[in-house]
Amino acid sequence: MRLLVFNLATDADDPILGFTSRWIAALAERVQSVDVLTMTAGRLDLPENVRVWSVGRERSYSEPRRALEFYRHLFRLTAGGRIDGCFSHMMPLFSAMGAPVLRARGIPLVTWFAHPSLTTTLKLAHAGSTRMVTSLPSAYPYRHDKLAVIGQGIDTRLFVPGEGRRDPLPTILCAGRLSPVKDHATLIRAAALLRERGTSPFRVVILGKPAGSDAGYVDGLRAEVRARGLDDVVAFHPAVPMHELVPWYQGCTMHVNLTPAGFGDKVAWEAMSCGAPCLVANEEFRETLGRHAPELLFRYRDPESLAERLAALLARPAAERAEIGAYLREQVVRLHSLDQLSGRIVGILEEARAGRPGVAA
Repeated sequence: MRLLVFNLATDADDPILGFTSRWIAALAERVQSVDVLTMTAGRLDLPENVRVWSVGRERSYSEPRRALEFYRHLFRLTAGGRIDGCFSHMMPLFSAMGAPVLRARGIPLVTWFAHPSLTTTLKLAHAGSTRMVTSLPSAYPYRHDKLAVIGQGIDTRLFVPGEGRRDPLPTILCAGRLSPVKDHATLIRAAALLRERGTSPFRVVILGKPAGSDAGYVDGLRAEVRARGLDDVVAFHPAVPMHELVPWYQGCTMHVNLTPAGFGDKVAWEAMSCGAPCLVANEEFRETLGRHAPELLFRYRDPESLAERLAALLARPAAERAEIGAYLREQVVRLHSLDQLSGRIVGILEEARAGRPGVAA
């Protein structure tokens, strides 16, 4: 199969989207060639059978110029039967724009979308796509008539257990983009409850960066830390490239993810893949958490619920926490590995090429 991929940012060093380079590489292992049409390009770390074409946002091209670049590349790449299938990752705009061209040339389009935001662009992408794919049922906010739920696609060869960066104190890590939906305030308030109740010394590390519009949100978090007298407990650390996240996950005592249902937040699965016990507020993680779900799920936006779970986990012997982490690693490999996801994407495209409806594996 000769595959076309629509991608938002193809940059191995991007703290948020660097993982897409690993996805592209995994797909490249299963197909003859991959051409990536991307909104922006940065440092490329990809196999030899991958070529990347940018519409020029990194060169500050205007929107009309980027649209022209998109169609110039798309028409050239799809001419003469050079492409057998197209996978669009979180790019409903490119799916909507490209669907008529792909359909006219008999090229199936599979679009990945995992976010609760329902827009007109997504509806157009849904209409133009052969199939839609997502990580969890609630992560796709539109009709499920074309939907396959195929897991999150965690690179379990990169995110592995290890020694990591150890701290003298037990460390509660919260990694990911700093945004109101991530609900970091609940973690800060839970930390305050733990200290009020005399829990043994611990530290909290909030690792990540805000989007441009969320800088005020971070200022508010820092103010809450100061107001609660937690400056010696809660630390903020800037975002790091994906490969530098691994030692953070490996070295933490536990990871906390506070996003609600509807967000398949990959950092939680990454932490679990590194063997870290992970507390989550999203009920849809219940399958991954398996037998440990009762002790690792807490109520969304409920500091008391989170504080109870944190205290119980901190009180357990290190060997028991390690056993929990090992079990979660096995669950991620079984349910959400990148190897499985890339195979499912290629399989769905092959089903579509053959004229069969295709189902999630």
